Amino acid sequence: MKHTIELIKELDTCIANAEKVNPAVSSSSVGWHIDHCLMVINQIIGAVNASNPQEYKWSFNFKRLVVFTTGKIPRGKAKAPATVVPTSAFDEVDVRLKMEKSLQKLTILNQLPANHFFVHPFFGHLNVKGTKKMLALHTKHHLEIINDIIKGA
Repeated sequence: MKHTIELIKELDTCIANAEKVNPAVSSSSVGWHIDHCLMVINQIIGAVNASNPQEYKWSFNFKRLVVFTTGKIPRGKAKAPATVVPTSAFDEVDVRLKMEKSLQKLTILNQLPANHFFVHPFFGHLNVKGTKKMLALHTKHHLEIINDIIKGA
């Protein structure tokens, strides 16, 4: 699987198509998907960094097992939390700043002790290793949507 840094570089190459939409694929534009991915990365890593690793509790989670094993997030099955939904028009300067921040935060994530974590709404507690996998899967998921929008637009 591609590392999240490589996936962010792929998001960067999609900025030229930010205004493209394809309602048959998604009601959101390419730019929305790019911005959303970066918001997710930045907020999740912030939460992992702020967590208390002594509070991490692993538990079996069937949804996590399926998604992590298949490497696929099903389309249209979940709604993004409001905190990671872009609310303004696509702004390339802002998105590039978020991209830089994401790359910096990934460096931080790589330096955190293993049991720093965040609580995912479907997958439960994800430690650093699980967070890295989830961020890569989530970004890959949106890149697939972006590519389908571009192909059909």
